[in-house]
Amino acid sequence: MEIISGYVEVHVFRRTGGSLEFLLLRRGEKEIYPGLWQMVTGKIKPGEKAYEAALREVKEETGLIPLKFWAAPKVNQFYQADKDAVYIVPVFAAEVSEAEVLTGEEHDGYKWLSSAEAGSVLPWDEQRKALDIIERYILKMPEYLELVEIK
Repeated sequence: MEIISGYVEVHVFRRTGGSLEFLLLRRGEKEIYPGLWQMVTGKIKPGEKAYEAALREVKEETGLIPLKFWAAPKVNQFYQADKDAVYIVPVFAAEVSEAEVLTGEEHDGYKWLSSAEAGSVLPWDEQRKALDIIERYILKMPEYLELVEIK
């Protein structure tokens, strides 16, 4: 069995009053898992750092540029049976302002949802846990954000 860390997960959010709305993208019909709602995800290119891949994927998949960007205090993992591999996925959070989302080739739709709403449509428990952690840090523990901010 192989352990691979070749992907990133980015939870893009915007502030709405005293709460957060998270961006979810719907995978297009030509993609693996068509119709699945997800956060920004992508592969790390050779020679690229994980946070660089995360920033690149946000821009490629949404056209958005983060106002602030953090390494979330969370790493997700999953097992892929056909490759007999465990994947370790660093999680990031990106705050954006009000802007139009431009979906790329991989996605055919998007929506902004509260963490509870987003959690109800995300398929994997690890993704829902990441939402909860990010929301807790942003809204209830802002004194720790400087420790994980990537500038």
